[in-house]
Amino acid sequence: MQTAETRVARKNDPDGTKENIIAVATEEFVNSGFSGARVDQIAERTKTSKRMIYYYFGSKEGLYLAVLERAYQKIRSLETRLKLEDLSPEDAMRTLVGSTFDHDDANPDFIQLVSIENIHRAEHLKNTDVLQKANSGIIAILSGILERGYRDGAFRRRIDPVDLHQMISALCFFRVSNRHTFGAIFSRDLMEGTLKARHRLIISDMVLSYLKSG
Repeated sequence: MQTAETRVARKNDPDGTKENIIAVATEEFVNSGFSGARVDQIAERTKTSKRMIYYYFGSKEGLYLAVLERAYQKIRSLETRLKLEDLSPEDAMRTLVGSTFDHDDANPDFIQLVSIENIHRAEHLKNTDVLQKANSGIIAILSGILERGYRDGAFRRRIDPVDLHQMISALCFFRVSNRHTFGAIFSRDLMEGTLKARHRLIISDMVLSYLKSG
């Protein structure tokens, strides 16, 4: 049953209301985790109500899944806009790796959300097929680049595209997820510009060296 409050929200700007809730919920889940985040706090910050949040998202878990979906869709949308098919296989791969690096570097909230979901053993992601469909796109992109590279001889080593995606993600993800501990142990600021640029180049070179080796 719709309340007067939900009717007003839908009439005024329902999409804007939902976007605002997702944005605030992202901060709450990043800072407090799934278990620690409170829908009451999200409602207060968005000047809505728990009832309205449940109207839009069904439950706290539904809101959390919406946050995860938005975070993954952001990077997947970025990848589709790179126009990699217009580049040579080597340039396309380097561009894709660099884009992944830049995204993770600029979105530590994404890294935190993924880490939180891993703590929960992906129990929430298992309840949705939206992310599986969204993330299948990057595998198709990688497969296309690899096949073009094999055809023209730019790449010589065969690799499963999911394995390659995992390795690229791991290299880009680690330096953000472990920046505090790694930085403290080795007295390095992984966010420092010169070091960041060096790591970006190293990761791209590592991936391409592997693909080009016999």
